[in-house]
Amino acid sequence: MHNSSEGTPLLAERSSSPSTPEHLLPAPSQTPTPRRRGGYQSGRRRGQRGSTALGRVSNFDRKWWVQRARYYVPITGWLPNYQASNLVVDVKAGFMVACLLIPQALSYSSLTRLPPAYGLYTALVPALVYGMLGTSRHLSMGPEALISVLTGTLVKGQLKHLYGAYSPGMPPADTVEHFSTAVASAVALLSGLFTFALGMFRLGFLDSMISESSLRGFISGTAIVIIIGQSRIMLGIAAASSVHSTPWNDFKFMLSHLDQTHAMTAIVSLGALLFLRLLRAVKSRFKATTWLQQIPDTLVVIVLTTAISWVAKLGEEHGVVIFGKVDGDLPHFRLPRVPTYADTKDIVSSAITITMIGVVESVIVAREYASRNHYAVSSNRELVALGVSNAVGSAFGAYPAFGSLSRSKLNDRAQAKSQLSGVVTASLVVASLLGLLPYLYHLPRGVLAAIISDAVISLLSATPGAVAFLFKVQAWSDLFLLLFICFCSVAASVETGILLAVIISLVMVIKRSNMPRIKLLGRSTENDNDFYPIDGAPPASHGTLRRLSFGSSSSNDSQDESGPQSRGNSSSGSLSADTQAQHIDGVLVVRIEESLYFANAGQLHARLNRMEMYGDMRTHPSEAPRMNPTRAVVFDLVGMSDIDGSALEILLGIVHEYSRREVRVLFVRVCQGVRLRFEQAQMGSAGGEYDFTDIGSALLHLEQQLCIPSSS
Repeated sequence: MHNSSEGTPLLAERSSSPSTPEHLLPAPSQTPTPRRRGGYQSGRRRGQRGSTALGRVSNFDRKWWVQRARYYVPITGWLPNYQASNLVVDVKAGFMVACLLIPQALSYSSLTRLPPAYGLYTALVPALVYGMLGTSRHLSMGPEALISVLTGTLVKGQLKHLYGAYSPGMPPADTVEHFSTAVASAVALLSGLFTFALGMFRLGFLDSMISESSLRGFISGTAIVIIIGQSRIMLGIAAASSVHSTPWNDFKFMLSHLDQTHAMTAIVSLGALLFLRLLRAVKSRFKATTWLQQIPDTLVVIVLTTAISWVAKLGEEHGVVIFGKVDGDLPHFRLPRVPTYADTKDIVSSAITITMIGVVESVIVAREYASRNHYAVSSNRELVALGVSNAVGSAFGAYPAFGSLSRSKLNDRAQAKSQLSGVVTASLVVASLLGLLPYLYHLPRGVLAAIISDAVISLLSATPGAVAFLFKVQAWSDLFLLLFICFCSVAASVETGILLAVIISLVMVIKRSNMPRIKLLGRSTENDNDFYPIDGAPPASHGTLRRLSFGSSSSNDSQDESGPQSRGNSSSGSLSADTQAQHIDGVLVVRIEESLYFANAGQLHARLNRMEMYGDMRTHPSEAPRMNPTRAVVFDLVGMSDIDGSALEILLGIVHEYSRREVRVLFVRVCQGVRLRFEQAQMGSAGGEYDFTDIGSALLHLEQQLCIPSSS
């Protein structure tokens, strides 16, 4: 449909393009052209009218571009209309989030095996880009625990190629750092491109492809893996020499070397963790106390432990590993590339994994807080914003960044009004890069491990409730899936856990979409006019069709949804204690409850054969058939609103097969769209009849055509 304004220039162009050749036209006259009714229309007025039309088109084009810019670049929409009264609230929210983000960025960089400054780079550039393109006002972009450990696992796996190239020697420290940062930037670029492609192709619905049980199992397993790794740091135990050991081996290594625990490191680290957990519990107990909720607990821990370490000289005199000197500088632009000795296939597969986890977490968080604060977010536009943020960030040394639940929750608690709060947070990250890092020289590294452990313990807090709920509702398959993926993530690797989560979820989706939703209907023992789904009802004892006195058949539009449907139609209501659904001997009444397409129609023939033999899908195929031969099949298409070409071809084959066996096939309650498809495919010539408005009229027609003696 074209806009009227788009037609204006076309009409003007047609009127200004005469059909007569130019050399045959009379010379233009300077006198006004007389109107039919005695008036005059000057050339100037026509010119003014043309310029007005062009002005309208120009205004339309400008308005169209402004609307599109506001849609695809949200900052052009909210920034010009920003209310100054919200500035104080957004600055406050940005400061509170920064107090959590900066310590987390410094801590999570250790998970990625990168220098601390790169954690701040990841908290800076992606957050700035998202502030311009993101639709969520509360999503906090930056480093995240699960994504950091996935990135660190990739870097750790690629380092073995570098060490192998320098074997039997060791590569220089600078080479290891450049190699690690190059791998992290490359996976950030690929993750950004994949996420951007998902958004551009409108695949935002894929965030729901991983089941909740699979995702919870993976998150729980990854949290346990992180706790195992950080516990070793908090105890001051040296790392294992192997660069590709499993989390389970790391756990056994830590247990076997508990005698090497550094006492002072353990006291400081575990004390910091205990302080964080106690403060979190106090905040949870006194939720109404505003000043208590606004205490930046991680920042307080960093300041206190740094001061204690400096005063007590924990690094110099007690052997505690401290933060040390870190060069703080703004990131420099450098196009990411896959470094020499790195495996491109591993980087691509890790980028896909990181994309899936990051997208699911970010979109879920964005939707949750948008719903809570009554505004809309678009999944596809969020994916575009996340993708561009990571792609741009990769050129400035950032590793993959996505939305954080804990920081977004804090942003919402601080009542952020717009994306400006994220920009304020990024500005404070810049300040920390330029002036904060030298003051963290005496910070014990075990405290950073305590901050990470505190964050992932919060991830585990939802697992007991999820397990209890699945146990309560007896969802045994989901419960097994959660525990199995959690175990695989810990025993093998986090890549194994997420791979299993994705594969099992996709198999479950394919399996359930592959099975057509059909039900075998039987006649009610209380009322011959009602039909209900059969749940293991025994076959009828007599071998004839009973005569049904339905009277006039009624259309589908007159059904009463409150109870059994109108006479001769199937009912979706439940049977009473004294009512049973009984088979109609020799006739299958099958209700198709969904549209048919290539994926779910393939199993239709097999399921119909099983219904013919057993009358109940729950009967095991090893048992002997217990149904009498089928003489007619009635398909109730009340739930089928569409059918594609592949499914129609399969259905035609089924009808042909029944016709070859001299089994009558009738379709009832066929909607207009499906009826048109039947006519185009010549369903009537194949043996299918589809002019019945209800089951009753179809059964009466069968009694007349089959000439079976009826009984009362």
